Amino acid sequence: MKVIVIGAVGTIGRAVVEELAPRHEIVTAGRSSGQVRVDITHIDSVHAMFEQVGKADAVVVAAGGLHAGPLAEATPEQLAIGLQSKLMGQVNVALAAQRYLNDGGSITLTSGILSTEPLRNLVNASMVNSAVEGFARGAAIELPRGLRINVVNPTVLEESMAAYGPYFIGFEPVPAKRVAKAYSRSVDGLQTGQIYKVW
Repeated sequence: MKVIVIGAVGTIGRAVVEELAPRHEIVTAGRSSGQVRVDITHIDSVHAMFEQVGKADAVVVAAGGLHAGPLAEATPEQLAIGLQSKLMGQVNVALAAQRYLNDGGSITLTSGILSTEPLRNLVNASMVNSAVEGFARGAAIELPRGLRINVVNPTVLEESMAAYGPYFIGFEPVPAKRVAKAYSRSVDGLQTGQIYKVW
């Protein structure tokens, strides 16, 4: 299969490429790196990416920004960062993918453990991760042509503990390689509307 991996240079994205590459043709995409450039916050850029790549069998999104900070100091503009990037960026990919993926193709989005395990100063992540999962569940019953959509929900990564460890006290980190297995389940499997938790 031809699989587009958006965010392929990130910690999860690199692991996903390594996991899928032995079986599939991988096209890497990102805002500033990869074989194809795409800004997922702009639907026109997403359409242009698909046009450049041509027909594909799957798309994986491992990209999207969020705001971190105390709720008492949060502004609507700060909370909109996650809404515009991690939520609507992934929604943009799913919307466009309906036109470009081959019949039976798959869309895999990324949420995170904060959808159900909120932490201090990360309300934007809890809000957006929950919304990504809700979107996928709803979209799964409407996608045409046998297209499938799933979400991978990882906990904090071992590789990210230096940066994010202070937020995730008491959480057991997992290696990115283990998280990447869940993307294989989505791309190579038959399920749709699933949330694959890797905790």
